[in-house]
Amino acid sequence: MSDLNGFGRRSRRRGALVAVASAALLSLGLGACDGSGNQDSSGRASSVSTFTGLPGRPAPVLAVKIDNVPSARPQTGLGKADIVYVEQVEAGQTRILAVFSSHTPAKAGPVRSARESDLELLRQFGEPDLAYSGVQSKLQPLLEAAPLHARPPEKVPSAYSRDNSRPAPHNLYVDTGRVLAVPPSASDAPDIGFRFGDMPKGGHPVAERTVRFPVGRYGFTWSQDEHRWLVSMDGQAARTTDGGRLGAATVVVQYVKVRPSRFHDRWGAVSPYTESVGSGTAFVLRDGKGYDVRWKRGSAQEGTEFTTASGDRMAFARGPVWVLFAAR
Repeated sequence: MSDLNGFGRRSRRRGALVAVASAALLSLGLGACDGSGNQDSSGRASSVSTFTGLPGRPAPVLAVKIDNVPSARPQTGLGKADIVYVEQVEAGQTRILAVFSSHTPAKAGPVRSARESDLELLRQFGEPDLAYSGVQSKLQPLLEAAPLHARPPEKVPSAYSRDNSRPAPHNLYVDTGRVLAVPPSASDAPDIGFRFGDMPKGGHPVAERTVRFPVGRYGFTWSQDEHRWLVSMDGQAARTTDGGRLGAATVVVQYVKVRPSRFHDRWGAVSPYTESVGSGTAFVLRDGKGYDVRWKRGSAQEGTEFTTASGDRMAFARGPVWVLFAAR
């Protein structure tokens, strides 16, 4: 009986010492830290988004294919995207792949169809949710076999609705909460190669930049007052129905190989394939300056590294990133 009482006294002493040590760590701000070592104002551990460089906790990734022809504008929800990819589709037009994680709008759209290039691009995100409407029939098996969670209207009908004030097919919208609630859960945001930090040395002042595609053009104008690049589409200010003017902290014009794919649309137009794996040159806009950089992505499972002329990783400005895949 005395041994048990002695063990109890020793256990209580150890417990008291642990409690004192824990309290000391918390008072020094050393407790409850994650790998980033960041804390919020309450002392709780916080982390930084790998997509934007802003404070935020890991959250599931939702990618949405969004229409951007004139009839589809203004879009909904696009202003909350962490990353906006612009890629070429049939007849020289473009389409947007918006990636959400840090913030997710209640509704996004207009939602349109997926392309083969999306499968390669999305591999770096683990197993994200993909909201889209329609896909070329011969591409369907590849999409179903890809490491992502396909969430079209056929699979999640309750998540989609049409706005009758707009013409079809530019009037389909997705309820993001209903998509994200469907099991299995999407992967949390991984490291896809972006780096954020202070403005690098070099570069040169840029007030505006236009990126042209066979059909359509995107303009980016630096706003010192808003400290971001304001987006225009076809010469018109790009706005959303729920968030005002579109803008980005960093704009990447990534020069890639765009070649014909094995697929075509219902009218026989061949779908272009944008190769996001490989290497090449890019032009990065941040903080009113432009930088000539190089990009490299070794495989579909890897992210993309952007490096300066000196070989250092290119630091992006913290905030939303737009990436435009322009043909070499």
